[in-house]
Amino acid sequence: MPRERPRRTPDAVVATRAAGATTAARVRRRVTVLAVAVAALVLAGCSSVPVSRPPVQPPVDPAALAGVTLVVGDQKGGSRSLLRAADLLDDLPYRIEWRTFTAGPPLIEAARAGAIDVGGTGNTPTIFAAAARARVQVVSANRGNVTSDAILVRRDSPIRTVADLRGARIAVGKGTSAHGQVLSTLRAAGMTLDDVDLTFLAPADAYGAFRQGDVDAWAVWDPYTSQAELDDGARIVADGTGNANGYGFQVASNATLADPARSAALADYLARVAAAQVYSDSHREQRARVWSEETTIPLPITRRAVARGPDLPVPLDDTVVASQQALADAFSEAGVIPGRADVGAFVDRRYEATTLAAARDGIPGTPTDRRTGAR
Repeated sequence: MPRERPRRTPDAVVATRAAGATTAARVRRRVTVLAVAVAALVLAGCSSVPVSRPPVQPPVDPAALAGVTLVVGDQKGGSRSLLRAADLLDDLPYRIEWRTFTAGPPLIEAARAGAIDVGGTGNTPTIFAAAARARVQVVSANRGNVTSDAILVRRDSPIRTVADLRGARIAVGKGTSAHGQVLSTLRAAGMTLDDVDLTFLAPADAYGAFRQGDVDAWAVWDPYTSQAELDDGARIVADGTGNANGYGFQVASNATLADPARSAALADYLARVAAAQVYSDSHREQRARVWSEETTIPLPITRRAVARGPDLPVPLDDTVVASQQALADAFSEAGVIPGRADVGAFVDRRYEATTLAAARDGIPGTPTDRRTGAR
């Protein structure tokens, strides 16, 4: 059965203000065009799927965004470096303040507490948030290559198959996507969480325990997977192929969604993330280099992680909600979360038109702009 161990809190806080790199006229033109388009799409919305959606926000004067600071939660510099690699942190009509987290659960807790406006996370943290009835909403979705979601063992480990994990001590972050992957992997092999000994640790602590032999296996995601493979010769016993849905989400606080100016800034931010995700797929070396520069993660590690494939935007539709609900039900059946978590009640689709348009066309006047050709 799971047991808790003391956790260190290595979360760091990094703040930055994006500065314009073009002429003042170009800045005003780009900001006005994008902000007006975003405001129109937020108002238009999308209501074909019967999931939670707060009242539509009133229009916001683009000039009002100049006074907005959007506090964004990030994991290992992933979102910040993604946007910088696509040159999408220049000419912002609002400020961004970055706060870095080691995993999704503390990021969502920060959103629930109003400490951040939005942040990106994996599939499982949103389920635990729904179970806790946290005051947050999923506002956009993406899907990635599940081969980076791995259960690792040391190179000299006798564990070769999922069946060999029976009785093993597995380090994993509670409520993380890796927790969901362990559950799904065991279920696919006809096993349950009772067949293993889960040790709940944050990534940094789990890595130390893994290296020292205090645990038999480590369930984690990239860039940690790539780091353990390259630095320690770790082997993958199982990845997410065939049992993980690969979804990731941007999650926003209810307070942010209820504030017209911050909601408009959020719409712009989500559009930029979607455009950057598509751009990174065809500019992987650039993505890897900027990620390494932003975080000091060695370039070979970021290259390996990026090579596994990008997270690409997908509609926040019934298919996504149903897949997440199935995972939530599995956690409930396993006794990990009490009762049934209603995933659909924590989904807000007001930004879907904005994000999908940006994924398709890019952001005007930036390298992601596919209407005039990327530069």
